[in-house]
Amino acid sequence: MNDRDFILSLQNGDQHAFRLLVETWQHMVYNTVLSIVQDVQEAEDVAQEVFIQVFQSIKGFRGDAKLSTWIYRVAVTKALDAERKKKSKKRMANLRRWVGMGEKEDEPVQFHHPGVALDNKERASLLFSAMQKLPENQRIAFTLIKAEGLSYEETAAIMNITIKAVEALMHRAKDNLKKYLRQYYSQD
Repeated sequence: MNDRDFILSLQNGDQHAFRLLVETWQHMVYNTVLSIVQDVQEAEDVAQEVFIQVFQSIKGFRGDAKLSTWIYRVAVTKALDAERKKKSKKRMANLRRWVGMGEKEDEPVQFHHPGVALDNKERASLLFSAMQKLPENQRIAFTLIKAEGLSYEETAAIMNITIKAVEALMHRAKDNLKKYLRQYYSQD
C-alpha cells in the first residue's frame, strides 16, 4: 500500500491501518516524548495521547507535510503541553507550601533515558538535566536532531521554521549546554 492509500485508509477509520501506524511509529513517538518529559510513566501516557490525537485528527490531515512530520509535530506538542501542566502543578504546590497548605516537595528524580548505555548514564543524566534549562525551541531542535537523529531539514519541517532558524537554534543550544555543563567538565 502506498502512502496516499495508507492515509486514505486511516482517514476512513480502517482499524488495521491505524494498528499499522501505531506499530510503525510507537517507538519514535515514545522516544521523542521521553526526551522532552523525561519521565518514563508520563512518556507512556503522553505517547498514548499522541495516537489518540492522531486518530481523532487524521481526517483533517491534508498531506501538506509528510505523515511522519505531522506525527512528530503532534508528539512534540503533546509533550510540551504535558511539561507545561507539570510546571503549573509544581508552581501551585510551591504556592501551597509557601502559605502552609502543602507538603514538602520531594527531591527531583534523576532521569535516565532507557536508550543510554549503562556506562554513560551519569553523563546522559547531566545532559538531560541541562537540556531542561534550554529555552523551549532550542530544546526541541536539539532533541529532534541529537536524540532522534533527524536532519536539519526534517527538524525545520516539524518545527515549521527555516533551516537557517534550526541552525541558529542548534548553535545557541550547544553554547548554552556548554555553559551549563562547564562546571562538570572542568572537574574531569
